[in-house]
Amino acid sequence: MKRKMCWAAAVLLSGLMAAPGFGAAVLQCVPYARTVSGVAIRGDALNWWDQADGQYKRGHKPKKGAVLAFRPYGPMMLGHVAVVSKILGDRRVLIRHANWSVPGSIEEDVLAIDVSEEGDWSQVRVWHSPTGQMGARTNPTYGFIYPAKAKLHDFVPDASLGASVRFAKVDPDMWDDQRAPVMAAAPRPAPVSPRGLMLAQARPAEPKLIRAKAVRRPVPRLETDPFIVEYADSTPAERSLGAIIADVKRDAAMN
Repeated sequence: MKRKMCWAAAVLLSGLMAAPGFGAAVLQCVPYARTVSGVAIRGDALNWWDQADGQYKRGHKPKKGAVLAFRPYGPMMLGHVAVVSKILGDRRVLIRHANWSVPGSIEEDVLAIDVSEEGDWSQVRVWHSPTGQMGARTNPTYGFIYPAKAKLHDFVPDASLGASVRFAKVDPDMWDDQRAPVMAAAPRPAPVSPRGLMLAQARPAEPKLIRAKAVRRPVPRLETDPFIVEYADSTPAERSLGAIIADVKRDAAMN
């Protein structure tokens, strides 16, 4: 029995170590973003911002169909690119991208928020599909690359681009603040004078029941394969088990 348990543990650990290491065999963010946005730039994601100079307009305001270019940071050694699919506000957009949460994953119409001090989208947080919540890490970006014609193109999986896993697509309207219920705020207590406080202590008034109807905002959750190992954002190289465990512990502490 003990031998079987050791064998099962060895198989699981080998899978954890090997899963992020087959980046070359899975769909990458670059071909996905190029197809969906129509921005004809090639090469690693970290070079897209410079390559766009002179070919496409660039800026720091989100627009539908624009490519958000991420700077290399942490496990994103080659950067990252995502396509804006809907504008929800000055600091909230929906994006479509690949190879972010798990190797080769395609995530469509998921939330990205601007957390920069200047409101220029230089720092963002992105929805993490496997856990169904916003990612804890703050990701630096270059800005937005605007295609000549803002149009979202469908992506059809192609074996020549590598294996892909498509998460359940989220209804974009589920993220809309205008449709989502808002938490009811309890009324603020009125100021009490010293004389009023003395009278209240001498003859307590009957308590008034305040019923603040709080409604929790529904958070859309994506169906995921329970056997998919959590991925550290587009890592192109093989990572050790120690690095994976360190990432998990750090994320748990931040959450």
